[in-house]
Amino acid sequence: MRVLSLPEARLPENRFVIRSASLTAQIDPVGAELWSLTDPQGREMMTDADPRWWTGHAPLLFPFVGRSREDVYRLGGHAFPMPQHGFARRECFALEEQAADHVLLRLEADAATRTLYPFDFRLDMRFAIEGATLRMTATVGNRGEARMPFSFGYHPAFAWPLPFGGAVEDHRIVFEKPEPAPIRRVGAEPGLIARDSQASPVEGDTLAPTYAMFEGDALIWDDLASRSLTWGVPGQPHLKIDFPDTPWLGLWQKPGAHYLCVEPWAGMADPVGFDGDVWDKPGIMALLPGDSRSFRMDVTLVAD
Repeated sequence: MRVLSLPEARLPENRFVIRSASLTAQIDPVGAELWSLTDPQGREMMTDADPRWWTGHAPLLFPFVGRSREDVYRLGGHAFPMPQHGFARRECFALEEQAADHVLLRLEADAATRTLYPFDFRLDMRFAIEGATLRMTATVGNRGEARMPFSFGYHPAFAWPLPFGGAVEDHRIVFEKPEPAPIRRVGAEPGLIARDSQASPVEGDTLAPTYAMFEGDALIWDDLASRSLTWGVPGQPHLKIDFPDTPWLGLWQKPGAHYLCVEPWAGMADPVGFDGDVWDKPGIMALLPGDSRSFRMDVTLVAD
């Protein structure tokens, strides 16, 4: 039986490249992971993947977002192992369609995935560049005969600082709307969500991130008004990030690293102390047999 494990490092020639006059993206088939996003001058807008902090680039979170308590989830009286953020990020996706400006990759259930997740799923990941926008669309399908529990999230790590000028401390997250609601943090059990909330660090619609903010792990919005934000230095070229299909958001980095993860989520980790069935987990969605659901995330380079 094939073992689900972290892939060995892949050479650049193994990646798919799509482009327009404004953007070039590289996508690795392992995890269908966005590996690089550059402008016409070749300036990199993604993480440098410095191993001192984190070597990920943009893993896909499926079939569950975040960590299950003790790395196990319960379904109908049975316990199943599940690594943090699921297994899709470790799997090699098959190429279904490729052109100069788009690529479609697919992951389907097999004997190995069913030992962790006993459902006949299909996960399609489409990357398309339209002008200065990279459009990413994940489509989860249920090809089985049982109602399927799942969650989904994006986890891209954008450069901090971006390569357009401005110091680390000059960068801002500007939300589409004011975000006064309290946020969640990771609790006493590593990777799990604290049951209490904290005051929002957003002033109006603007967050000025600092390394110190992430010493307690991610910032998590589970009462988010916005479905769009910008990342960058005011007055400089920046990124506009749209996520119309995901109601929650995480921001994360390892303090001092050269990236900020902007993570639209539909689902999240178990709460501290959670020991219920997966259907009782916050954010779990149900997909009926034959149905599918899509989650889009757009990244646009805005030249000020």
